[in-house]
Parts: sequence; C-alpha cells; structure tokens
Amino acid sequence: MLDRLAGEKATGSLMREHGTLYLADGQVIHAESPHTPGLDVLLTAGGALSPEEWSEALTEAGPEQRVGRFLVDSGNFPEGALELCHLGALYDAAFFVLGPGGGQVRFRHGVAHWLGAVRPVPVDAVQRETARRRELLHEIWPEEETDSQPLVRTRLPLDTRLPWRQRAVLDQVDGARTASDISHALGRPAFHTLVDIRRLAAAGIVAATRRPPRPTTAPARFPGTSAGPDVALLRRIKNALEAL
Repeated sequence: MLDRLAGEKATGSLMREHGTLYLADGQVIHAESPHTPGLDVLLTAGGALSPEEWSEALTEAGPEQRVGRFLVDSGNFPEGALELCHLGALYDAAFFVLGPGGGQVRFRHGVAHWLGAVRPVPVDAVQRETARRRELLHEIWPEEETDSQPLVRTRLPLDTRLPWRQRAVLDQVDGARTASDISHALGRPAFHTLVDIRRLAAAGIVAATRRPPRPTTAPARFPGTSAGPDVALLRRIKNALEAL
C-alpha cells in the first residue's frame, strides 16, 4: 500500500497500530509513534529549544502547518540542524510504524501535519532504513522481548568500563520501565535506546521480565503426575481436618 501511495504521489496520513506516517506528493514528510519521543521532546530535552519557544511555534504556526518553517525564520533554530533532528525523529518513528504485527493499515487522504514539510524523504529510503535497523538489532541480540517488555537487571557484575550511554540506560532499568519508557525519560531516540538495551542484553546485564528465571532445582511433583501439588486442594483438606 505504501508503494502504491508513493506511485500515486498521494498526500495524507497512513495509520497503523504503532504510529502514523504523513505523506505529501508521495514522499514521507513526518512520522509519529507512541513508542518514540516526539520531535518536541528531542529538541527541548537536550536544550536545543526551550519549552516556551516550542510552545510559541505551535501557537503561531501550527494552524498553518508550518511549525518547522517558523522555527527557522524566527531564528530559533538553524535550518540544517532542524533537518537533521527531524530526519532522526522521522526514521525513529517509522521503524515502529512499519514494524511487523502493526495491524490494519488505513490511509486518510489530504491530511496534513502541523510541522509542515521540513525535508521530505522518498518511501523506498524509509523502507530501506527500517530494514537496516531491524537487521542491526537482530545481529546485536536476536531476542525481541527486550524491545517491548519491562526490563530487569541480572545479577551479573557490571563492567566499570561500560559506555556512558549504556550506563545511562541501565540506570533507568527498574523492573517496570520498558525501552520506550526509558527513551522518553532520557529524551533520546528510541532506536538508539533499543541498540543500547540489546547490547546490555547480549552482555547478560539486563533481561525482559516476561521470561521467568530458570529454576535452580526441579519443582516438586507427585508420583504419576506431571504437575505440582494442588495448593488450593491441600488447603481445603487441611481445613477439613482441623474441623473434625
């Protein structure tokens, strides 16, 4: 469907479960996903823009879909720097939008994004980069659970030479946060966070919580059965005996 829309030079929004791609004349002009920090977070978290400057741009230029142009024309942000930041955010979100298992695809013709066209990207370039990133993650660590499940630390001793980026990610691992939570907390692109997490997983330092730890001893089993004792049944028998 995306290839067809590119061939038709369509304009609108392509929506899937994990986010939205915005097209103009068959090219991708923006992408958003709840799994990634938005461009506003990436620009303000690092101090490139103040929250007030971002809010002003939305108020003044959002209704005309030219927030990107406003940031440049107002002198708040160099054009080249904005293009680089925007491309990073676009590819970051597109990775999730175009991922497997994204559910039904819907396209709304004529929908524009408030940011406006900063630097349009051909559809095939977005698809190639998405595939390249997926292959890179698989090479680092093939288990995908760490991308979406809450993360825990293992008991493996830490190497003091752990790169600072990985250490910053590791400091956010608390048994409840996911990779997406960590990237939002750090104001960092989600794909970069996934790379660090998979490297930590490959080193045995973090693991996804969905996978239960392997028991050190075999669980107790009754003769002739494949399951352990029925705790509820034993409790009822105990209560019955105490009532006699």
